[in-house]
Amino acid sequence: MKLIIKNGTIINPVHHQHEKGDVVIEDGKIVSLGGIADVPGAEVYDAEGFFVTPGLIDMHVHLREPGQEAKEDIHTGTQAAAAGGITHVVTMANTKPVIDNMAVLRAVQKRVEEDGVVKVSIIGSVSKGLEGEQLSEMGDLSAAGAVAFSDDGHYVENANFMRRAMEYAGQLGKMIIDHAEDMTMCSDGFMNEGIISYQMGVAGRPAVGEDIAVSRDLLLSQLTGCHIHIAHVSSAKAVELIRDAKKKGIDCSTEVTAQHLYFTDDYLKNYESAFKMAPPIRTEKDRQALINGLLDGTIDAIMT
Repeated sequence: MKLIIKNGTIINPVHHQHEKGDVVIEDGKIVSLGGIADVPGAEVYDAEGFFVTPGLIDMHVHLREPGQEAKEDIHTGTQAAAAGGITHVVTMANTKPVIDNMAVLRAVQKRVEEDGVVKVSIIGSVSKGLEGEQLSEMGDLSAAGAVAFSDDGHYVENANFMRRAMEYAGQLGKMIIDHAEDMTMCSDGFMNEGIISYQMGVAGRPAVGEDIAVSRDLLLSQLTGCHIHIAHVSSAKAVELIRDAKKKGIDCSTEVTAQHLYFTDDYLKNYESAFKMAPPIRTEKDRQALINGLLDGTIDAIMT
């Protein structure tokens, strides 16, 4: 079978391509990339106005299986990924039960083999039950295929516990993905703390709660040598902290969500719950800082 994808804008980072051209596929393999192609008998797909890219990777998803299938499951989540051009997803550990031991990880791997339609990598938890008190079975999880560790949805409040977790993860060659919000400051809030939350009479989650958490864990990364990845960064100060840490050679990375790049807390003025999230969407100043961080390479990825 021969197929030509014509007139698309080809984005190919490996070869630094960003150009309009054709892609020729024969028997499921790309044989030509770029330029104008004419292959007799080939099926032609006109991609005018579209981007043609390698399969995308989403490094932060919640397939919710096991235990929360009413929200999502492996089959529907990977179907949605494939429909959006994403061919590899990395799913978080905050399932029920938590992916904190090899038995649960193996069970999820089996479900992926049965129902997944794209490649799925699995993150193990940092702590048992996401409680921040006992380390998960990190060695076994790593040996069984966990690609990273995270208590996403929960901040590891105990600094000494986080240090030990990072020391262990570093020895295993794995990163820790950090939900960076100091919940002693943020647990009672529902939106960004600021002028709009005060006007609405809604308890807020202050940006400084994120900034403190990011600062602490960047310092722990510097101490332990473990790669720290800051999930869904949302504040201008946090972007500044990560930028400075990278300049110092600290082994860190970060991501931003599409909604934090687009929306601000203005969208909650009418108590619109669709814009409630954690961390919250913040001010225009924060939004611009996120965009600038993406443009200058401080922010490494966009999560969908």
